[in-house]
Amino acid sequence: MGRILAIDYGNKRVGLAVTDPLCLIASPLETIHSKELVAYVKAYQQREPLRAVVVGMPRTLLNEPTDATSAVVGLLRTLRRELPDVPVHELDERFTSRMAHAAMLAGGLGQKARRDKATVDRVSATLILQSFLESPLMRDV
Repeated sequence: MGRILAIDYGNKRVGLAVTDPLCLIASPLETIHSKELVAYVKAYQQREPLRAVVVGMPRTLLNEPTDATSAVVGLLRTLRRELPDVPVHELDERFTSRMAHAAMLAGGLGQKARRDKATVDRVSATLILQSFLESPLMRDV
């Protein structure tokens, strides 16, 4: 077994979320610089074996690629090469930032905390992970 790690990739910052060891609950983990991502994931895998990695795939409302899509495709390729024994999945991330803001508001976070982009990235990664846990893809993991 192992945990599932979710990635909300951005050109500057990356939001990360992880499951508990039983893969039932998604929780925010950290926000890191995008240049540190692959090294961070490899080091995390050494400490906590990963059952899978889920990466949010940016798409427009019309399901077309965005400016960030090619970077995420490159990241998927790199992760699959660097972690050959860990399944790497992609999941549509449309609306996650908006849903993250709504969740933070519903959770009672103040306006200053909701403007913190690092917090939004972590919450977005958590929403991506929760969506994955509830999806049919989870049966394959």
